[in-house]
Amino acid sequence: MALEITDANFEETVLKSDKPVVVDFWAAWCGPCRMVGPIIDEISTEYDGKAVVGKVDVDANQDFASKYGVRNIPTVLVFQNGEVVGRQVGVAPKKAYTDAIDQLL
Repeated sequence: MALEITDANFEETVLKSDKPVVVDFWAAWCGPCRMVGPIIDEISTEYDGKAVVGKVDVDANQDFASKYGVRNIPTVLVFQNGEVVGRQVGVAPKKAYTDAIDQLL
């Protein structure tokens, strides 16, 4: 399962990570988010130890969603060394997310 990332642990978990980080910004009421969620969980298992994979519930944690201009969900951001290096808005195939990670490994 993907990590639960909150405004309180975002900086430590995402920005200070020495590994690539994939963050899924989602909400429980969002239909397309429910399609992306299982993909993110699969990636979390497959990349365990190689990348950090987590989810931010935008209803409960709005600070970083706002900071990174997340206006539509699902939005998946890829971070490397604390910087956004990839962005996918809407539902995409699993390969779109894994390719983004593989480029950083």
